[in-house]
Amino acid sequence: MKNIAKILLDIEAVTLSPDEPYIWASGIKAPIYCDNRLILSFPEERDEVEEALKEMIVEEFKDVEYIMGTATAGISHAAIVADKLNLPMGFVRTSKKDHGKQNKIEGKIRKGAKVVVVEDLFSTGGSSIEVALALREAGFDVLGIVSIFTYNLKAAEENFKNNNIEYHSLTNMEELAEVAGEINYINDAQIEKLLKWKENPSDESWLI
Repeated sequence: MKNIAKILLDIEAVTLSPDEPYIWASGIKAPIYCDNRLILSFPEERDEVEEALKEMIVEEFKDVEYIMGTATAGISHAAIVADKLNLPMGFVRTSKKDHGKQNKIEGKIRKGAKVVVVEDLFSTGGSSIEVALALREAGFDVLGIVSIFTYNLKAAEENFKNNNIEYHSLTNMEELAEVAGEINYINDAQIEKLLKWKENPSDESWLI
């Protein structure tokens, strides 16, 4: 959805720097940085994004009965969407708590409940898949995972396929690059860098 891509650029939830790349925690050099937490600070844009997530869930997973968020970035988006859908909501931690009941899944466990996971961003899909597998192990029927943005990396496509998980995003790298060009955020040469990076983030030849 190009309107969502434009929102992400307008509020600087996504920033592009093809000529002076960011360095991710993994050490990978990247021409893009995404922080969808910023959406929460912009009420009008936030409502448009969350409404779009709600509509996508209803369209793609009409039998949904439960919404789960990924910790921590997906929790707030999951809560808003669950409220819009009037559905129960919970979230899944990256690891069990080291105290109390040592929960990894926060929220009522309902075995057999048809659940959709809300994530803010797909890169390789690894953390999202961990959440889905934890929910499956607990007895939930995981219909799929949705996110606001995806880099559309081949690794994500393969990981979701290998784990038999359906996934959808509101917008993606190609769409964002197109919108960025239309608003003169970046030029054609820089767009080419973005798309070359996406094909293989570990290959730094895109920097040349």
